[in-house]
Amino acid sequence: MAEATTTNPATTLLQVSNIEVIYDHVILVLKGVSLSVPEGGIVALLGANGAGKSTTLKAISNLLRAERGDVTKGSIEYKGQRIDGLTPNDLVKRGVIQVMEGRHVFGHLTVEENVMTGAYTRNDGAAAIRDDLDLVYRYFPRLKERRRSVAGYTSGGEQQMTAIGRALMSRPKMILLDEPSMGLAPQLVEEIFEIVKRLNEQEKVSFLLAEQNTNIALRYAKYGYILENGRVVMDGDATALAANEDVKEFYLGLSGTKRKSYREVKHYRRRKRWLS
Repeated sequence: MAEATTTNPATTLLQVSNIEVIYDHVILVLKGVSLSVPEGGIVALLGANGAGKSTTLKAISNLLRAERGDVTKGSIEYKGQRIDGLTPNDLVKRGVIQVMEGRHVFGHLTVEENVMTGAYTRNDGAAAIRDDLDLVYRYFPRLKERRRSVAGYTSGGEQQMTAIGRALMSRPKMILLDEPSMGLAPQLVEEIFEIVKRLNEQEKVSFLLAEQNTNIALRYAKYGYILENGRVVMDGDATALAANEDVKEFYLGLSGTKRKSYREVKHYRRRKRWLS
């Protein structure tokens, strides 16, 4: 099993070190979570519902306070600088943006109006913004076809594309993508992950994606972390994780037995993922 900080510091874009998150001053949700995302990488954050994936992304994007949550220990660095004290708006300006679970489009606006809201932090002129809108439409031709449609009446897949397109309008270096496959047909999930791969390869956007669909996440990610009960219990190269017998049993459903917790398996020894 690899250590949680295996990337070269010179190429590390995001570094989360030993963070603890508490809600309402009493509920401990994350317990010493550490992870890193290299520049130009796709990293998967895996685990069952309630494992702490969304909370981890919100800790990075500084959206926790809206839900009465706080990072009480540890640090979060982006490009070598602490960001856990910034506002979400400042973080977007620095190139980090989150696409929320459930898509969260503005239902009363058109698809194009939704996408354009992603450019609200920019001041580089209408021509540059129009160029990036054209870029969004090249990656999501379906959005161009539906650009005049009211977003609330579009399909779940189209709303997910709208949310990612809106994020792209801020010219991000990193996108925190929360449960992109949720509620979508397998064909649409494949299409969206293919677009994520192209954005990563062609536009050099790094991704940290939280996903319950371990199978597809490990196909597209280069590295993965598995969360359980607010802790990282395993991490490693995506190919190695996909081949791991425990991962196959617990998350890929290949064992023929019901899903179990790592804690229920005597032969599994969880290595300490957090700093002392």
